[in-house]
Amino acid sequence: MSSRAHDLKSDLELALHLASVADQISLKRYQALDLVIETKPDSSPVTDADKAVESAIRNEIAKFRADDLVVGEEFGSPDSLAGKYYWVIDPIDGTVNYLYDIPGWCISIAAKDSDGGLAGVVYSPATQSLWKAHRGGGAFLNGNLIKCNDPVALNRALVGSGFAYDLEKRKIQAALIARLLPEIRDLRRLGACAVDICHFASGSLDAYFEAGVNEWDYAAAGLIATEAGAMISIDKGIWNGEKNMVIVAGPALHPALSAQIRAGQAY
Repeated sequence: MSSRAHDLKSDLELALHLASVADQISLKRYQALDLVIETKPDSSPVTDADKAVESAIRNEIAKFRADDLVVGEEFGSPDSLAGKYYWVIDPIDGTVNYLYDIPGWCISIAAKDSDGGLAGVVYSPATQSLWKAHRGGGAFLNGNLIKCNDPVALNRALVGSGFAYDLEKRKIQAALIARLLPEIRDLRRLGACAVDICHFASGSLDAYFEAGVNEWDYAAAGLIATEAGAMISIDKGIWNGEKNMVIVAGPALHPALSAQIRAGQAY
């Protein structure tokens, strides 16, 4: 592991720079009439803006950290990350929100080592909300220290979630929601895993869970939530090893919520 892995403030500064670069590209293409839209194998959309943002971030990382590896949604991942220092990026999380002019989309950037997250930035250009954290340094929203809601009882919890694009998987998720909804205060679905977890971290939700996510969906936000006092659990390899399940909540709520979600789940 490079010695710079311990320079957490430098990692966070670079993550903030990368978010700024991404911001300029994503906002320029936001609401563009000539946006190019394709459909990926999992039925999710991808635009030319997603690809342009990820390309720009990768170029900046190569410029400043030539030896670092990159895991990205649009252009793939190295075969092995074992013992490596790497970045996890989602150029535009919430692409459907981006397409429909709904503010709930964001840029997600995390630096990681073999022990987990080192620095994370989630930026929502449409709302000018910037969440950031580095390991052991607390979590911040627009410069203000944040903490997640805790303690919260399950029956008083406002819970966020998200859904897959695959119709058969949505049926499974709908059954889970039907079991969970009578046990909680209410459910919110905002449309972007990373920014939704950050809303939880800053107290706008009491918990968040989603089945069918990838590392780039939660890498930065998961660190931010942890630094805001949350517990996070990640079940690997649901749906025949394709995806992950993430559950984020305060320490008092997490066990009860996890038990409800995992009771009879068909993942």
